[in-house]
Amino acid sequence: MLSHLKLTLAALALSAGTAMAAQDTITIGMVLEPPNLDPTGGAAAAIDEVVYANIFEGLTRFGADGAVKPALAKTWEVSTDGLVYTFHLQSGVTFHDGSAMDAEDVKFSLDRARAEDSTNAQKALFKDIAEVAIIDPLTVTVTLSAPNGSFPFNMAWGDAVIVAPESVATDATDPIGTGPFKFTRWVQGDRVEMESYPAYWGPKPALTKATFKFISDPNAAFAAMMAGDVDAFPNYPAPETLDLFRTDPRFAVSVGSTEGETILAMNNKQPPLDNVKVRQAISHAINRSDIIDGAMFGNGTPIGTHFAPHNPDYVDLTAQSAYDPELSIKLLAEAGVSGLKLRLSLPPPTYARRGGEIIASQLRDVGIETEISNLEWAQWLEQVFKGKDFDLTIVSHTEPMDINIYARPDYYFQYGKPEFVALMDQLTLTSDPAARSELLKGAQQMIADDYVNAYLFQLAYTSVRNAKIKGMWENAPTQANDLTGVSWAD
Repeated sequence: MLSHLKLTLAALALSAGTAMAAQDTITIGMVLEPPNLDPTGGAAAAIDEVVYANIFEGLTRFGADGAVKPALAKTWEVSTDGLVYTFHLQSGVTFHDGSAMDAEDVKFSLDRARAEDSTNAQKALFKDIAEVAIIDPLTVTVTLSAPNGSFPFNMAWGDAVIVAPESVATDATDPIGTGPFKFTRWVQGDRVEMESYPAYWGPKPALTKATFKFISDPNAAFAAMMAGDVDAFPNYPAPETLDLFRTDPRFAVSVGSTEGETILAMNNKQPPLDNVKVRQAISHAINRSDIIDGAMFGNGTPIGTHFAPHNPDYVDLTAQSAYDPELSIKLLAEAGVSGLKLRLSLPPPTYARRGGEIIASQLRDVGIETEISNLEWAQWLEQVFKGKDFDLTIVSHTEPMDINIYARPDYYFQYGKPEFVALMDQLTLTSDPAARSELLKGAQQMIADDYVNAYLFQLAYTSVRNAKIKGMWENAPTQANDLTGVSWAD
């Protein structure tokens, strides 16, 4: 009897030990699968959602509150003229292949990103760099062509992570970074797996393994959460089911803010969308409330320009493009446009597919027909983002403080008004907070006046997770699923 009891206790202890060991792994649900895993070579937000702060790191990084924090650079100084940044690197940093990360890798990464033939999706972040110089293995100076007080902010983007020349050619499929997690496997169409990197230079993560599981269908996402097949689902795609999770003690639900301006983007060089009256007519044909309620089940904040409402410099311009179908019809007549049919190209996210159907109906009410094409993410990137072969599309721009994209004439919606470019150039040279605020407000007004795009809503960060999980971001100051501070409650 005693012997049997000992065996039973031993079995229970083994079982408990196994259960406890399982609590250092996590499975994260994601709607979109990244087209590749190199954040310096692709524009898709899904890339950063997997690798940012987990596999790859930059000189600086964004924290959960959006603040710029040290990363591979432990400190930095700026010259009195604002032109020279001196970065002091962390010591003992290695890439996941065991090679050392030092000033040479920083110089290589920044020079590569700003090179004439660079394929970096955010090449504009590096345009002010005149020279990158190595002082010693742990010190780098970056000389700018003009003062830019946003430079540490720019270096926190996923597009500015530090890569090694020896492995950069294969980072798209076999990423080798300096982060706390090391890439182990990508089962395309299903998941990406990573494990903690034993030689990580910083605080060790509580998690030993992480899996990013790709589930695009909202019904499947709900089922996976309920079954425990995924432990957490940031950017949860079925907001209509959030109340079911709220009433279940196994789960925690949060609805936070993002940097995601969700827009009906218009090809400004594609006739008749090159006519501001046509763009204005489209903007006034859209009822934002119907889209937020119908596609997002009330989760979203209306916007009237490309700027986050939680930013202190935000200007509420929603009234300027208020829902007014009669005005839309009048503006189309003034533009001499009738019987208009436009191509509406939709990427996979729920906000785009559901929102697209609602917008198509609203445009039909003012005499504009749409031909809807549902594109996979890779198709959208190739055809719309790169090829500019579209009339209308719906997308959420989740990069932080990215109104400067309107200064790029070759950006996919093709605006690049010289006056706006000049405004952004002036902003770069301005360090006084009050003066910067006025410039940002003027930029918001200019693109609203030109009806560059139809501004829909700020994407909410709807997240569902196992109630025992701690440390996940409740807001999304950048496009990331940062696991560095995530753990399970005891």
